[in-house]
Amino acid sequence: MYEMIEILMQWLVAPIIAAVWMLYTKVTKNETDIAVLKARHEASAVHHDREMKEMRDTIKAIFNKLDSIEHSLRGR
Repeated sequence: MYEMIEILMQWLVAPIIAAVWMLYTKVTKNETDIAVLKARHEASAVHHDREMKEMRDTIKAIFNKLDSIEHSLRGR
């Protein structure tokens, strides 16, 4: 009876526990990697939004300057 339990533990339960542990460590590592990638993506998205806002403001300033030049040339 005890020999049967020992054989089951050695050849069935122990490998299953080892496989579950390996999967757990891989899943934990993947969750950490995903969290890091999400944080990087968020930071990149915020940076991109800021750059786009700066470009819009710069283009508006250029068009305002061109409008003022056109207005002064028409006024002559």
